[in-house]
Amino acid sequence: MPTLSSSRIHITGIVQGVGFRPFVYSVAIRMGLAGWVRNTSAGVDIEIDGEPAALDEFVAALRNELPPLARIDSIDEERRDPQGFLTFEIIHSEPIEGAFIPISPDVSICPDCLKELFDPVDRRYRYPFINCTNCGPRFTIITDIPYDRPNTTMASFPLCPECSAEYNDPLDRRFHAQPVACPTCGPKVWLEMSGQRSAISGQQSAVSSQPTGDEAILETQRLLASGRIVAVKGLGGFHLACDATNPAAVSELRRRKLRVDKPFAVMMLDVATIAKHCFISEAERELLESRQRPIVILRRRRGSAINPEVAPGQDTIGVMLPYTPLHYLLLTTNDRQAKKQNTPAPYPPSPVLIMIMTSGNLSEEPIAPDNEEARQRLSRLADGFLMHNRPIRTRCDDSVVRVISDQSPVTSHQSLITDHCLLMTRRSRGYAPDSVHLPIESVPLLAAGSELKNTFCLTRGRYAFLSHHIGDMENYETLRAFEDGVGHFERLFHIKPEAIAYDLHPNYLATRYAVERAEREKLPAIGVQHHHAHIAACMADNGLDGSRPVIGVSFDGTGYGSDGAIWGGEFLIADYSGFQRTVHLAYTPLPGGDASTREPWRIALAWLYQRGIEWGSGLPPVEYAKRLTKRPTYHLDLLHNQLRARINTPLTSSMGRLFDAAAALAGIRQTVNYEAQAAIEFEALCDQSENGAYNFQFDEVEPSAVSGQQSAVSSQRSAIVSPTPMFSELLADLRAKTPLPIISARFHNGVAEMVRRVALAIRNDTGLAEVALSGGVWQNTTLLTKTVQLLRSNDFTVYTHRQIPPNDGGLALGQAIVASYRLKVEG
Repeated sequence: MPTLSSSRIHITGIVQGVGFRPFVYSVAIRMGLAGWVRNTSAGVDIEIDGEPAALDEFVAALRNELPPLARIDSIDEERRDPQGFLTFEIIHSEPIEGAFIPISPDVSICPDCLKELFDPVDRRYRYPFINCTNCGPRFTIITDIPYDRPNTTMASFPLCPECSAEYNDPLDRRFHAQPVACPTCGPKVWLEMSGQRSAISGQQSAVSSQPTGDEAILETQRLLASGRIVAVKGLGGFHLACDATNPAAVSELRRRKLRVDKPFAVMMLDVATIAKHCFISEAERELLESRQRPIVILRRRRGSAINPEVAPGQDTIGVMLPYTPLHYLLLTTNDRQAKKQNTPAPYPPSPVLIMIMTSGNLSEEPIAPDNEEARQRLSRLADGFLMHNRPIRTRCDDSVVRVISDQSPVTSHQSLITDHCLLMTRRSRGYAPDSVHLPIESVPLLAAGSELKNTFCLTRGRYAFLSHHIGDMENYETLRAFEDGVGHFERLFHIKPEAIAYDLHPNYLATRYAVERAEREKLPAIGVQHHHAHIAACMADNGLDGSRPVIGVSFDGTGYGSDGAIWGGEFLIADYSGFQRTVHLAYTPLPGGDASTREPWRIALAWLYQRGIEWGSGLPPVEYAKRLTKRPTYHLDLLHNQLRARINTPLTSSMGRLFDAAAALAGIRQTVNYEAQAAIEFEALCDQSENGAYNFQFDEVEPSAVSGQQSAVSSQRSAIVSPTPMFSELLADLRAKTPLPIISARFHNGVAEMVRRVALAIRNDTGLAEVALSGGVWQNTTLLTKTVQLLRSNDFTVYTHRQIPPNDGGLALGQAIVASYRLKVEG
């Protein structure tokens, strides 16, 4: 008689809401094993009887045959005497006090559901909320763990008998799919025009005279085709939609949304449609079609019918594929005749629209997540509202990603796309709240993040839960969204912070929240310098344990420095314990402080003043200033006096501001209406075949003048990078009427070459040969690619971001790991 044994197995990772229990059930049945599986607040537990070899095979299958959305972080197995199980079953979930598990992000509609959506004989034909275990909402509808239907916003929709049968059948792909629904028992969709209200307030509400279901979708298509703007409720909030090929509609959307030039994202039905308007590499195709369905920045084709004002001044467009059933229905034809005749409809369906899909908000406000808030905030922006009554628990913006050639060394974090690097500029829907694996153990703590592109981060053990995109913390509405998000994450992941990390800038709302809460709850409050946090985030993103320092190159627009100045062009020797500022871009005055960031002409002339270069007639910033008033020299005299008297002229070493200055001098843009606009348009002109480079010079200074925080890293001398030669050469090219694409290329090449020279100098002094690139300027793919190539050709190991953005959207991760390290060192 065969010898039986039993295994008690505990599994952590993304193992709830992803079909993991039915997967375990099917493997056990296939192998003839008996026992049970259940969800808990700490993961998934299994008890199973069988022969030892069969149990080994079972555990191997768990690792190697995972469902598409599942991820195992750990498997703990304990062998013991057999328990006498006769069958295998899925038993009820068990809450465990204080335990937690990772939570799956929202997932785009899967191929099986998409096929059913357009199958006239399927009972969910054209149902806007079709989903299964392999797709649909997760993060945006969960209210608590374990992830069961009563702990989601679907709790108020009782299942009909047919859905209940699917939900309770372990062999059905809708087994315990928490958002499962159908036209009989699930959420409804309707259209109301601005100023109207629907009678549909819940699942059993009476149908109003307004269009519902298919009629609402068809009428929305008609509105969009006629140039109207419609607010469409999605997974994580409302989008504002209009016809991307209609110049009048695009212009009107910009006027209403107060969005002058900042690019809009576009949604198209399929890759074939996108290929008519954009160039697509295989890696970009894979990313577009991935289950995350982010906005992917693609190079635009000349002759595209998409209106140029969708992304003015740029050679790229942000494009995404539809990721919900409702999106697919909006973008395609409706073959009613097929339904009437009960015959197959054309599949895949034909596209009817190319839509702008931009966040449903006024500029700089958080996205509107629910119906009443949308009516109040978007009534002046939208002509109509395509609503539904499935509540959204957590607002969540679309993620934004670029694909560039592989920039990182082989580490434990492999690229999601083979031989390519993902450059994430916004990490939100599809990615959050998926955890980042920490290279060191962390105490439970909260990192509050930065002012711009805010995300926060909660840590526990080896898990770092970086939040969805919160936005720019410049108003009360965004602060409320931040506070709500922090509270929700703490409840979901059962994390009670034992410390709070924050940025050193005293006026940031996130900093004030952190300091005030820490004082109120008597917790340690740990300030982390902005650029140190950037480099630490890049190190953690690449799995570095901090046992050795790196050369950190942190380039961005602004960050509060240890000396009270505005930093942003920094070369640091850094580890998790601290940093030393070894080299930085020369300081220049910023006339008017933050106000000058919207007027690059002022920054350009301030740089010339600081470098002793005359404001010659004919320079684009000079000519622009002359046109501002009837007296041509008024603004020039005012600026000169301000710089001479040092009135409201904080010092900055920002590389982002240097890009602004160069772009203004080249005549690209003298004012901006969104962050980095001048630099983005300057890069768009770059001639990639040009090899010339402007020069920078180095001035030695005493080390004590610019030292950073205390660090385990040994003291090194400091140096200043001066852009004076670069300005002189750029101005000479302007006088010689050198084409702007050449000027742009020489500037980018010069900055990349300067980084190489500084890194070589630091390596000669310290022996360090690992370089981490972080900060918003590294979203410039031209600069990033050129710099990485130069560094690698000089035998440097180069780390760039892959899982999180290089901009301030990734800053909280760096704050968290630095704070955790300090707490351990300081006891």
